[in-house]
Amino acid sequence: MAYANAQALLEAIQPATGGTEIYDPATGELVGRVAQKTGEDLDAAVASAKAAQPGWDKLGHEERKRLLNAAADNIEANAEALAELLSREQGKPLNGPNARFEVGGAASWLRAATAYEVEPEVVVDDGETYAAKHYRALGVVGAIGPWNWPMMISIWQLAPSLRMGNTVVMKPSEYTPLSVLALVHVLNEVLPADVLQVAAGGRDVGEKLSGHPDIAKIMFTGSTRTGKAIIRSSADTVKRLTMELGGNDAGIVLEDADPKAIAQDLFWGAFINTGQTCAALKRLYVPESIYDEVCTELTAVAKAMPMGVGLDENNVLGPLQNKAQYDIVADLVADAVNSGATVLLGANPDDQAPGYFYPTTLISDIAPDNPLVTEEQFGPALPIIKVKNSEEAVELANSLDVGLGASVWSSDRAKALEVAAQIESGTVWINSHGTIDPRVPFGGAKQSGYGLEFGLDGLKALAQPQIIKG
Repeated sequence: MAYANAQALLEAIQPATGGTEIYDPATGELVGRVAQKTGEDLDAAVASAKAAQPGWDKLGHEERKRLLNAAADNIEANAEALAELLSREQGKPLNGPNARFEVGGAASWLRAATAYEVEPEVVVDDGETYAAKHYRALGVVGAIGPWNWPMMISIWQLAPSLRMGNTVVMKPSEYTPLSVLALVHVLNEVLPADVLQVAAGGRDVGEKLSGHPDIAKIMFTGSTRTGKAIIRSSADTVKRLTMELGGNDAGIVLEDADPKAIAQDLFWGAFINTGQTCAALKRLYVPESIYDEVCTELTAVAKAMPMGVGLDENNVLGPLQNKAQYDIVADLVADAVNSGATVLLGANPDDQAPGYFYPTTLISDIAPDNPLVTEEQFGPALPIIKVKNSEEAVELANSLDVGLGASVWSSDRAKALEVAAQIESGTVWINSHGTIDPRVPFGGAKQSGYGLEFGLDGLKALAQPQIIKG
């Protein structure tokens, strides 16, 4: 059914009484309430998903594809209500690459999971030996999501899992459970009973999910620290894992780049979702020959981007989602300023204003080993580091133990490709940053995780390969 607005959708998902209260990070106003699940509730959800899985698998690819596309239709029918709820709970504005963009992306990624045929692959057929690789359902997949893109990343986890014949139990972030509950409610109006479950709760629920004996695979997006804990807790049951962990993405500008031409794309590469994106540009290396010009052009773009309450149609930047993240950003920027770095823009939060708003901040003349550079800030503050040449930039980009994404900015594609090949990261973009595509595999290097999502590779990652020989 189509819900008239976010309030109507909230009434369908929140408990009649009680529950944990969720507040708008932009205004401090109450958004809604969520019933907290216990370990026993999680056991029941896993049991129901396990019981439903064989029947879901037996429907076959074509019927599952039909149902997933119908579920995408229902997302689109409720797009505005979902976007309004997302904006109120997460804080991101409706416009720009934010709430409406995220809901649209959720529908698109759900459809993308149906766009590929997953056929047996003949490995050997020489007249004497025949062997083929088949892809079988794993069973029940546990999905643990973050608070920055709660709807979109939930779809990244559940869509390929369901397509491949698995059932899913989701554990949303404690900060943004309503968005995920609403999304799952809309999907479950179309999907068969029990194939998609959601258990909103605290860390204990996530820990139990990651070690549960009836969960075949965990998909996790979040911090490296939490990812390591999940890896440890999953070891006794030898679970399959897809881990999309923390990043500190480097952008490298080459000397032949046009500062004015790249400034807006640089800005959105860094400040999409107010910087609260794993694969956002978080440290920018610029050669000294064009350093001042890049700083000037990027500052001009940043000054023009309005920040405020997400339901205001004029805004494209919002608050930090929670106080803990606000404090991380504020402390890193303060340390950078105290070290003698130059403030090009921002760094002057209004501590008396409501909401966790940190101003758009650009910092120049900063040492490459400053914590604002070496630690993931995950917010609206970008350090711009001066380098002699691309060789120094690559060395600095590779000096950290993370490698989710990176980018190279140049007017010479051949040179950009040459530099990109030297960077240690799962993805390197040319003249853009963070422009993910449901057809293109995505995953991290080093301590930014392992396993691939999206495209045919992402579907195969949600299946058990089986060789049949004879």
